[in-house]
Amino acid sequence: MNSLNLKKNVLVTGGAGGIGEAIVRKFHGASFNVAVHCFRSDRKAEELCRELNAKNGSLIVKCYQADFTAPEAVVKMVSAVEKDMGPIDVLVNNAGLGKQRLITDTSYEDWRETFAVNVDAAFLCSKAVLPAMIREKAGKIVNVSSMWGITGASCEVDYSASKAALIGFTKALAKEVGPSGINVNCVAPGVIDTKMNAHLSEDDLKELAYETPLGRLGTPAEIADAVYFLSSDESSFITGQVLSPNGGFVI
Repeated sequence: MNSLNLKKNVLVTGGAGGIGEAIVRKFHGASFNVAVHCFRSDRKAEELCRELNAKNGSLIVKCYQADFTAPEAVVKMVSAVEKDMGPIDVLVNNAGLGKQRLITDTSYEDWRETFAVNVDAAFLCSKAVLPAMIREKAGKIVNVSSMWGITGASCEVDYSASKAALIGFTKALAKEVGPSGINVNCVAPGVIDTKMNAHLSEDDLKELAYETPLGRLGTPAEIADAVYFLSSDESSFITGQVLSPNGGFVI
């Protein structure tokens, strides 16, 4: 669907995080132009863009900063990406926020912030990229949820609820835009070795690995592989599905 050049374009939200960076690297390695969204991690995102641009000058890797609590910022970001690269072929809604806390310690502001980043952002980004995808009768949207959105996690009520909402969003949107040739799917990772789990003790991490049938935590690269598969031609007849790379933790 990209008329400006032969290479496809992907927008990855939260592209400077552990899983986000792995997704950016995966698509770059597959010869995509990559738009890397960031909010607070703008310095890390810029460093990643410089590194990848130095590796392959024929591809565009560029950072775009946007606050997902401001709808107009999302529209502005998508417009900038389309101006710089052309239509967005793949949208990866990866930006996420999660903290461990009792529901009695969770304020309404905490709840709204979690939903703004984990759910509202996916809605706003999808709404912004869909007009071009619908015109071209092609496109892929992959939402990154969590296995806790499937089964729920104690002391992560707001996070689990938001990730469950993202799964419902995926299924409904897939039905709505399927007639336009657009695939919408979801990846729901298990426990992944990223900074998001840095607050856990070594004993906690060992226990989580023990509870995982494969006996270890997942890697960001393994999640990136799943995201890329759902963005590729190999998944052309897959839509509205949840792929959960969790090592067997949730079956």
